[in-house]
Amino acid sequence: MFGRDEKVSPVRLTAVQYLILGIFLLLAYGLWRLQVTQSSLYASLAEKNRIRNVPILAPRGKILDREGRTIVDNYPSFTALLLRDSSRDLSADADLIAQGLHLDPKDVRSRLRRFAGVPQYQPIYIKDDITPDELAFIESHRNELPELDTIMAHRRLYPRKGFMAHLVGYVGEVSEEMLNQPQWELNNPGDVVGKSGVELQYNQILMGKNGSRQVVVNSHGKEMGQLEEKPADPGRPLKLTVDIDLQIAAEEALEGKNGAIVAMDPRTGEILAMVSRPAFDPNDFAVRVSRDEWTRLVNDADHPLLNKAIQAQLAPGSVFKIIMATAGLQEGVAEDMHVNCNGGASFYGRYFKCWVVAEHRVHGSVDIKKAIYQSCDVFFYTLAQKLGIGKIAKYATMFGLGQKTGIDLPQEATGVMPSEEWKIRNFKQKWYAGETISVGIGQGAVAVTPIQLARAIGGIASGGILRHPHVAFPGDLPPNVIPSADDEVIVQIDPKNWETITDAMADVVNAGGTAPSAHLQGIDFAGKTGSAQTISNVLKAKMGAAGKANFKDNGWFAGVEPRRNPEIVVCALLEEGEHGYLAARVGAQVIKAYVEKQRRQPSKMAKGDGKVDVGAVWNTENSDSDGEALHGGHFLLDVSHGRVPLAAAAPGVVGPE
Repeated sequence: MFGRDEKVSPVRLTAVQYLILGIFLLLAYGLWRLQVTQSSLYASLAEKNRIRNVPILAPRGKILDREGRTIVDNYPSFTALLLRDSSRDLSADADLIAQGLHLDPKDVRSRLRRFAGVPQYQPIYIKDDITPDELAFIESHRNELPELDTIMAHRRLYPRKGFMAHLVGYVGEVSEEMLNQPQWELNNPGDVVGKSGVELQYNQILMGKNGSRQVVVNSHGKEMGQLEEKPADPGRPLKLTVDIDLQIAAEEALEGKNGAIVAMDPRTGEILAMVSRPAFDPNDFAVRVSRDEWTRLVNDADHPLLNKAIQAQLAPGSVFKIIMATAGLQEGVAEDMHVNCNGGASFYGRYFKCWVVAEHRVHGSVDIKKAIYQSCDVFFYTLAQKLGIGKIAKYATMFGLGQKTGIDLPQEATGVMPSEEWKIRNFKQKWYAGETISVGIGQGAVAVTPIQLARAIGGIASGGILRHPHVAFPGDLPPNVIPSADDEVIVQIDPKNWETITDAMADVVNAGGTAPSAHLQGIDFAGKTGSAQTISNVLKAKMGAAGKANFKDNGWFAGVEPRRNPEIVVCALLEEGEHGYLAARVGAQVIKAYVEKQRRQPSKMAKGDGKVDVGAVWNTENSDSDGEALHGGHFLLDVSHGRVPLAAAAPGVVGPE
């Protein structure tokens, strides 16, 4: 009896099996209900209590002058953003968001559509630099609009009134078109990047790298705690070769005028100052420029967005005669050449006047030296005939005209140096000998930029050594962003010819020259004036009074100090300035400021070690510090607006120098 095994009845076994089956069916039903029928409900509940990634925006690097003084800084501000890592319908909230942030609902919905293809974890920057009342709106609507949040951002703070605007440039939100370019492929929509000038050229250095922090939020979108943080890497500061003191002098010299000034150290190629007028206020772009303001700037006939120092392509007028003189002397044509100027001469069946006719006088007997300091057109007409366009173009090209200098700024213009090959290539026409005559005085199809002219004249005064212009110190740059350009170009100039040219240039700003009013007592100052037509005299005569009023000659001057192996070269362009001697006065102001600073502290600017800490150039409160010069006080420029001729001048006689 005790050895027999007890057997489970079939009924009990069946009952247990059904019980187990029922349990599994119940679990399966619960799983199906959780994963299928009520998945959206539970997903929504899960979304309300989760980890959120909040970006930390990296501040851009400061831009400094050669002595370490701040030119461009940052200021803290709040940016409103939309978080898209929830199940809310953001379009449904667009009207309320737009109302609270003073935006157009259409713009909000348009921005949502633009970011539709961007990963959900990336927020949308909906408005920059929000006001205190907009910040209060966001805080008070956390429950209604949990997707609306704020982050701290660092906005650019530029000097006022367009100071250095074209050189430093401006920043803006990366566009869809830019994101399709290899240069910007690693950027995301909403990123603020350089759009022009140094900001664009050295964006890779200045931009930095954003960080992020992970926070836990509740069902109302309120932060309940922080998990971890990856700090942002700020952009690197960038030291420029520009000297603020000289820049101020150049800006003040051009106040109320349209044109450009470039000051460069021809020994190194360092740009000491660069001005273009009229200018724009880059602070308008630091957040987001309005459509109306952008349209106004683009359609302005004075072209305030154009950096005329490197982009204005204009006939150089009589400054080109220094190139002609160098070519004539080097070719053995001009040294013993004498011309009798009676106010004009005939070449190839056409009579060409000299500019002195307008003053009812003549130059008389002219040699190469007198031809330079009195700027005799007849002499250079004759020299052009003897040299021919081939040799003229050869020397002009060797000195960098008609080609980019390679300066480390974006969108530099090329200019034009005509030749027989150039005309055939561009117009499928032969070159006529008569066209060479106008080229001999820097007219015709010749078109240069101020930076080209500064480099050429500085190179000739340096004995034929031309340096690569640059606005940043190459030694301070990472290897992958150093501009690729020849550091030095050497054009052989006979020392005797060099002395002849530079001595004649010194006489230009003395009694008997074309710009005696620009003379600087006790300073070895030399240069060359020029005036160039914007349209031909024939066309101007047909237009009558309107032609004379609206198409005045451009005034040019390129000067150096000292006359040989100069430390500084300055090129000044006065659009519709009429006379070269007026441009010479502008250039003289910059030269004088340079020399006076040199005499006060001879080692700082010359060596450019940048170790002198003289404090910030400006501040947001406009205090009585050094900032008064840029953000307040005497430097609040009121620049007038005149017409900006951009086309190369037509052939013909120039006006008074």
